[in-house]
Amino acid sequence: MSIEKVRAYFRDFGMEDRILEFPVSSATVELAAQALNCAPERIAKTLSFLVGERPILIVAAGDTKIDNPRYKARFGTKAKMLTIEQASELIGHAVGGVCPFAVKDGVAVYLDESLKRFDTVYPACGSSNSAIELTIPELEKYSGFEAWVDVCKGWREEG
Repeated sequence: MSIEKVRAYFRDFGMEDRILEFPVSSATVELAAQALNCAPERIAKTLSFLVGERPILIVAAGDTKIDNPRYKARFGTKAKMLTIEQASELIGHAVGGVCPFAVKDGVAVYLDESLKRFDTVYPACGSSNSAIELTIPELEKYSGFEAWVDVCKGWREEG
């Protein structure tokens, strides 16, 4: 099971006890915010895409949407989300639990600027009823991210 891979990953850092599991679903931003009793924007949702043949993950604040022109400017292609089957096969986590931890080799992780507004955020941990609270430096460290990107909209005052 995917959460077990994430638990083993965090065990190597002595952090497995920080993983939160809920008796209810946290598969969407809204459900995760309810389970955690926090603002939806503090949910660090992980979105999966294909850039050419390479799967990538973009971790973004829960109140954002992909900004297609920004995405295309950054990655040189139209945003093409993975299907449910592709996410499980290429990333190693099922939709609802996709996270930037313990992913398959070759998956690139990017963190969106929208996360920098917060001291801590809550990414999932490989299942549809889990999360972990991480500071932004911890998210950088444990996600193995390649770069910060600015590919989302809806979170800043844009005139």
